[in-house]
Amino acid sequence: MTHIVFEPVQDVLPPVMTIYDPACGSGGMLTEAQNFIKDPEGGIRATGDVYLFGKEINDETYAICKSDMMIKGNDPENIKNGSTLSSDEFAGKHFDFMLSNPPYGKSWSSEVKNIKDGKDVIDPRFRIQLPDYWGTIEEADAIPRTSDGQLLFLMEMVNKMKPLRFSPLGSRIASVHNGSSLFTGDAGSGESNIRRYIIENDWLEAIIQLPNNLFYNTGITTYIWLLSNNKPAHRKGKVQIIDAGQLYRKLRKNLGNKNCEFSPEDIREIVRVYREMEAVEKKVADATGEDEGIASKIFDNSDFGYYKVTIERPKRLKAQFSAARIETLRFDRGLREPMQWAWSEWGEDLYTSLGQHAKAIADWCEKQELNLNAKQTKALTSPDTWQKGLGLLQTANLLMERIGQDEYNDFNAFAALVDMELKAMSLKLGASEKNAILNAVSWYDAAAEKVIRGTVKLTGEKLTDLLLLLGCTEEQLPDYGYYPTAKRGEYLQYETEADLRDTENVPLKDNIYHYFLKEVRPHVSEAWINMEAVKIGYEISFNKYFYRHKPLRDIELVTEEILQLERESDGLIHDILNLG
Repeated sequence: MTHIVFEPVQDVLPPVMTIYDPACGSGGMLTEAQNFIKDPEGGIRATGDVYLFGKEINDETYAICKSDMMIKGNDPENIKNGSTLSSDEFAGKHFDFMLSNPPYGKSWSSEVKNIKDGKDVIDPRFRIQLPDYWGTIEEADAIPRTSDGQLLFLMEMVNKMKPLRFSPLGSRIASVHNGSSLFTGDAGSGESNIRRYIIENDWLEAIIQLPNNLFYNTGITTYIWLLSNNKPAHRKGKVQIIDAGQLYRKLRKNLGNKNCEFSPEDIREIVRVYREMEAVEKKVADATGEDEGIASKIFDNSDFGYYKVTIERPKRLKAQFSAARIETLRFDRGLREPMQWAWSEWGEDLYTSLGQHAKAIADWCEKQELNLNAKQTKALTSPDTWQKGLGLLQTANLLMERIGQDEYNDFNAFAALVDMELKAMSLKLGASEKNAILNAVSWYDAAAEKVIRGTVKLTGEKLTDLLLLLGCTEEQLPDYGYYPTAKRGEYLQYETEADLRDTENVPLKDNIYHYFLKEVRPHVSEAWINMEAVKIGYEISFNKYFYRHKPLRDIELVTEEILQLERESDGLIHDILNLG
């Protein structure tokens, strides 16, 4: 990494340099970087001072690192002990260069409390702002899943970049990650937002795929992320993707998982392709048909982004009162399983003597491993919970007596009838209570009528603003969920069916509406676009960029090889089994 970090800026290195590694281990990467730029026989031969900084969580390797700093004449006080994620030992400090190989695939769940308070991010290093689809700047989640914290180390280094107003060079970062850093996380997730934040700020210069088994402790594919907040003009708005996975030489003897290395020629080739920002096509070996050498492609920043577009379909419900359907109202939806069990055991006695059965109910829940929280446990043994369900059941029974048990194909008419009967009986239900009854006696059916959510008036300035916001014409409004009625300026909106909801990933360079007409409308005629739910995501797929189709081998050639193997093995089984 030292070559690709320092050589492109070797002619403009500052007289005093600071180098930081947030997961420094025993300090090998720090001292290697220092040696590389200070080597009197090297290509840079810097004469200025170099100060090394690092942090390490493991006490033993921290002690080794600190001792190594003392032996080599560096300041050991610049090496800190503890978790980089939990505390910011170098708050307010910025560095010229940052190199790291942070842990990947390692849980950081024990440190969440130091970074988040509930849903709020309390550590400023991991708070970011991103524009939504409409361009409104808002706080965004930059916290990856707790099973893998590698991108938090990258964000720590981004936080430590020198602003250009303080340093004309800015900062350069090289960080090694595994493949999940490139594509894990859907649009709007912490991982995707981190990638988006880095790419949209135009800090990502290149990503380099390394050969498998290059490191001692892992054989998986790894990648170098190369960042700079002072890109040269020809790199602005661009990202270079380099595949150096086939560029290596084998070791004579394995060192743990490490069985290969870069030769000096390999390193020079990688640096050359990077510095010249050269696009290189993948080469194929004539003898084996396998890939060989280096490959490189140049992309616009926006090539990695996509819109995650939600496609809605209308809810279609049938409805019918029946004793079996309304019986479910007796039980709270979130506590249905334990309440049903308790009802089967004690029945009506629960409404008068619930306290006598509370311990037995709690013991049963524990035995069934339901893992109820304290709030749920309290609600389960609360008379109010049971009385609420009983009240809903009694109301539903009254409605069933008045409405009957006919099946309705139009849920809108059915709901209106329920409202009319409730009014006639002078019963006032809250929205949640009424919805509970309606949900209990209705079900999805593709042949039923669409469920109307409501109507909206769209005329004059209000209509103009909506058309401008959606970027559509009045005739195209149904494709966005607004359906004109017979009345001028009045539009219907339908309830959405969650089970039929789908999403489409649309490249940032594509038009969402044109994509919808081409890829969705021909297959689902009644679908519409939910523009309010559009999210922006970023991912980087090496396999997609460098994939090369390998045609199947000729069947005659394969047959001949099988026959040849059969001829070679003829008689071997008899010899092995001593059958003569």
